[in-house]
Amino acid sequence: MNKAYASYSPINQKWVKQIPSHWNARRMKAVFAMRKERNNPIVTENILSLTAKQGVVPYTEKDSAGGNKPKSDLTQYNVCHENDLLVNCMNVVSGAAGVSRYYGAISPVYYAFYPHRDENIWYYHYIFRLLPFQRSLVGLGKGILMHESEDGTLTSVRMRISMDYLGNVLLPVPPRTEQDQIVKFLDWKVSGINKLVHIRKQQIGQLIALKKSTVKKTVTTGVLPHAELKKSGVDWLGNIPVDWDIQKVKRVMVVEHGRDPITTGDVPVYGSGTSTFKTCGEYKEGPAVLLGRKGSISNPQYVEGRYWNVDTAFNAYPKSDFSIRYFFYLSQCFDYDYYTTQTAIPSMTQTDYRNILIPCPPAEEQKEIAAFLDERCSAIDSQIAKIQSLIDTLNELKTRLIADVVTGKIDVRDIVIPEYEFVDEEADSESNSEEDLDEADVQED
Repeated sequence: MNKAYASYSPINQKWVKQIPSHWNARRMKAVFAMRKERNNPIVTENILSLTAKQGVVPYTEKDSAGGNKPKSDLTQYNVCHENDLLVNCMNVVSGAAGVSRYYGAISPVYYAFYPHRDENIWYYHYIFRLLPFQRSLVGLGKGILMHESEDGTLTSVRMRISMDYLGNVLLPVPPRTEQDQIVKFLDWKVSGINKLVHIRKQQIGQLIALKKSTVKKTVTTGVLPHAELKKSGVDWLGNIPVDWDIQKVKRVMVVEHGRDPITTGDVPVYGSGTSTFKTCGEYKEGPAVLLGRKGSISNPQYVEGRYWNVDTAFNAYPKSDFSIRYFFYLSQCFDYDYYTTQTAIPSMTQTDYRNILIPCPPAEEQKEIAAFLDERCSAIDSQIAKIQSLIDTLNELKTRLIADVVTGKIDVRDIVIPEYEFVDEEADSESNSEEDLDEADVQED
């Protein structure tokens, strides 16, 4: 399968240095025309959304409610046809591109492309969804605001790339028959990899569910297998051991507001997410539990040493000998849905946290529970990490395979494609690139 073409010609792009000699290289504006159809008068009420996670879907089928709400005036939209290649000019470098399977209305922030000639649009779909290609576009945008995640994905991107720049990007153009074969080959191979990734993700999901159930059972009933139980009177707790008390959080824990730092330094700064996002000069001394105020409120964090938290997170620490580790595990089980359903954006107040009723085992038993869960959760986390490493390897293999095939590094012309089950990718992007920006966010060049 690793057969190369007989000869190559230089192309010297950031993401590809050469292509087969009989392929062409053309500017994007020579390959694609940009569709310029306004939905005025209204020809469609099917509003489409383009996300890095799902590709192009009807707005009503988006997994996330993020982004701007649809406009009430449908004449402010443009029109997209089936098989148009949609590109979000603000987020293309984070993967916001995909072929539409629908006829519908699109935000003016999207470019809708269709080929000038007889091209296989799905060949170019593979290129635009390719990380090295996306990275090659980074220097073309205006108004950069981005974050790079641990896996190299660019998120929170606001980098508008005008058509003057995007139109001059050089693309490989194989003969149409080779485009078709490349797409067939990649659909087959990528489906096989996607299937393996899905299986691994299901395994991780099962382990996460096991971890959650283990934590919930242990913090509410303890480590003794046959402890005598009583009704707690608290819905999310159920029954608890007869010698445990029920108290409000404020009786055993201090819950403080966070605030933005004003000095520079090397102290890690936390918000409501699961990792630090900058450093500062101010600090608080851990250990502490960070509780979300807005956003990802159901993911408490345990921190040690010096830290700082901004106003999207509260920091909590014990008033006396209450176990901070026990409280950390306990806080993972709070009934956050009860609070988040009360507001449009998931949020918690200091009063909400302080008034939550929690079980209070004897001090020594708190330590036993924490030690037991440290060991059990560490073992589960280790299994999850191993599986995630396999997923990362598979995704790297997929990226490398796509890059090698769409650039002609591997010749697949003679590969016989067998019958197979098509399996789509299942991206887990946490990117804000899903947002639908309205035309007010886009300035004309």
